[in-house]
Amino acid sequence: MLKAERYQHFVEYFSKHQPKPVTELHYGNPFQLLIAVILSAQCTDKRINQVTPALFERFPTPESLAASSADEVFTYIRSVSYPNNKARHLVGMANMLVNDFHGEVPSEVNDLQKMPGVGRKTANVIASVIYDAPAMAVDTHVFRVSNRIGLTTNATTPLATEKQLVKYLPQEVIGIAHHWLILHGRYILPKINVGKEDREIRGDVGGRENRRQARPVFG
Repeated sequence: MLKAERYQHFVEYFSKHQPKPVTELHYGNPFQLLIAVILSAQCTDKRINQVTPALFERFPTPESLAASSADEVFTYIRSVSYPNNKARHLVGMANMLVNDFHGEVPSEVNDLQKMPGVGRKTANVIASVIYDAPAMAVDTHVFRVSNRIGLTTNATTPLATEKQLVKYLPQEVIGIAHHWLILHGRYILPKINVGKEDREIRGDVGGRENRRQARPVFG
């Protein structure tokens, strides 16, 4: 099967089975989503959704978070992974929003990546979810699933995976394809005997996960 045909089948399959996927992080505005995505690095969305209500109530604006301290923020996020680093990142991010972006979350990936705690994955999430940009955020699920079902070939880094997916996916589905891959990796692949569904998604009976795939860093 040609690469273009495989991608076409992938889009058709998920458009039918999951036509309107959305992020599972809870948020009410771009600032809140930025906080939630920064916190979600190497942590579950379920855990983040447990800690953000109180955090959002205490810090409803970039200005209020910028005026705080990492020590205070830590008390709200102590149960997430790497809370000390993330507390510093959140305060630093808020200060940059206030001082460099007039309190508004920027839409450009390059601008987003200037902020503490915001890597390319986080920037692409914000660009695609908030601003409907054709940006592909690659986390561990996207990296693993896209390889498993044959969308990527010899992609050993998140950036290589992103480039291959963006090259072949129709621009209008790049943002939601990110959610397709995440949700498939989160809820389907952990099940036993998923081979049949994998073959349906690939549109063939071949293809095997590269078990020697490198362990990349996501941000």
